[in-house]
Amino acid sequence: MSHPAGLPRPRVMSTSRTPLQVYAAERPRLVAVAYAVLGDVAEAEDVVQDAWLRLERTEDIDDVAGWLVVAVARLALDVARSARRRREEYVGPWLPEPLTVEPLEDGPEESLLLREDLSLALLAVLETLSPAQRTVFVLHDVFAVPFDEVARVVGRSPAACRQLAARARADVAAQRPRTQVDSAEQQRVLAAFAAACEDGDLDELLRLLDPAVVLVSDGGGKVSAARKPVEGADHVARFLVGVLHRNGSTLRPVLVNGVPGYLTLTGGELSSVVSLTLQGGRVRGIDIVRNPDKLTRVRPSA
Repeated sequence: MSHPAGLPRPRVMSTSRTPLQVYAAERPRLVAVAYAVLGDVAEAEDVVQDAWLRLERTEDIDDVAGWLVVAVARLALDVARSARRRREEYVGPWLPEPLTVEPLEDGPEESLLLREDLSLALLAVLETLSPAQRTVFVLHDVFAVPFDEVARVVGRSPAACRQLAARARADVAAQRPRTQVDSAEQQRVLAAFAAACEDGDLDELLRLLDPAVVLVSDGGGKVSAARKPVEGADHVARFLVGVLHRNGSTLRPVLVNGVPGYLTLTGGELSSVVSLTLQGGRVRGIDIVRNPDKLTRVRPSA
């Protein structure tokens, strides 16, 4: 059977595993690649499934793992290009679908998705890049795919891909705060932040928030949320008190895409997922996902 149009043949590499065995072993990484490009788990899983169906119709592929990475990345790039207009028409700010896990419950299948370099803050920054820039950055800088392979995905030369990656890297560095925080200090800030939100303690929140803090709230037009980013410690503190304290919400610590965050429960029901970016012992960024369509995979334990 002929090779599917648009998918170049990978380099040859012998393997004793069947294509199904290779696919099963590589699937977590493939979903992570597609999710990093798309910010949507359902779309990422559809892309990976599409790649598998194409693989089933293809013969004479020795490097199945390499073929799958190229196929998934190219299919995700196509979906990202078609989704760009949908994102522009989205009601209010757009944030990726959050992936959460209770502390110490991270299993091997989740580990590739629950990592700091796939944080909501980073994925939101990547959304400002062109689909090609985002794909090159994700493949090379996040998943260490060589530029020769990346070039086959985006249809450009390796040299052009290096330039795309350099520009993307500069944009990411300019927009993404550094998050290095001592573990003990991090736990202190997280506990104090949750308590201040639940108690409605404006003074404590102002002490914990960086003066230049930015809060982004994604409701998708389906629930109440800020239509624009909220900037500055005073505005953010008052927003948090209004949304969390006055609604009687409780904050449960979780990892959100590999970084500290919370599930917020209102009346015992999940109402949002909150992800924090810490810098210098203070909260520099807050991303709140309230769109119920993006919370369907979040399963708070009892």
